[in-house]
Amino acid sequence: MEVIRAKSAGFCFGVKRAVEKVYEQIGEGKKIFTYGPIIHNEEVVKDLEKRGVRVVEGLEGLRELEEGVVIIRSHGVAKEVYDLLEEKGLEYVDATCPFVKRIHNIVEKESRQGKRIVIIGNPGHPEVEGIKGWAVTETAVIESAEQAEKFVNKNKNIHLKENKICIVAQTTFNYNKFKELVEIFSKKGYNSIVADTICNATEERQTEARRVAAQVESMIVIGGTHSSNTRKLYEICKEECENTYFIQTLDDLRLELPKTASPVGITAGASTPNNIIEEVQNYVRINF
Repeated sequence: MEVIRAKSAGFCFGVKRAVEKVYEQIGEGKKIFTYGPIIHNEEVVKDLEKRGVRVVEGLEGLRELEEGVVIIRSHGVAKEVYDLLEEKGLEYVDATCPFVKRIHNIVEKESRQGKRIVIIGNPGHPEVEGIKGWAVTETAVIESAEQAEKFVNKNKNIHLKENKICIVAQTTFNYNKFKELVEIFSKKGYNSIVADTICNATEERQTEARRVAAQVESMIVIGGTHSSNTRKLYEICKEECENTYFIQTLDDLRLELPKTASPVGITAGASTPNNIIEEVQNYVRINF
């Protein structure tokens, strides 16, 4: 079976860096906690749990800690998390992706200048929640054209020309959709600053996934069920190849993928370890 594997599949820079920081702490003799799952991949989280790493959820969970090292995951967190860590005197390692940290800096700066922040991304996603936590003005999270069309800046006392907003994007948001939503805001006449904060790795991964899916009979997308960037890869691939399958591990593939014609394409989200990708790739080559 011919298999076409996307070169960009698997850990991105930010995720690789975050995971490495956790493993570096193991063996230091300290209790290790990650603020939320370090990445959206259950297999990685399970392996860390076996090694004694625990997940602490939310500010309440953080308040209960009295010792140990807290690792801030690649998605980043709100400013109040740092404030609480400092207040409690807890040691922490900041594994926030530099591309996410850049968004925090933009949001803090522009909101302090009085601009309302518009985040184009998925509501409830930890990266988006973290971004919101750096604004000193009101924020809005937009993920669809319908929401963009309905958006109204609530500061009605300001003339439209001075009605300033700052638009940023979740780093893993669909690039083409981001451009579409920005165009809607532009037509509405807002005095806006637009920061294209989708990371290059995300854009490259999505472009390559579309190209591979367009030339294969079946497409396999590997990643965690809670991974936003993997789900976007699945959606993109599905547009190009009807026989697209979203799996977490090889066990899922055995259940789902029927006998298929060659070639088969493979891509994976930014939180998918290389060993899982290789396992799936070898299985397809040998068994189909």
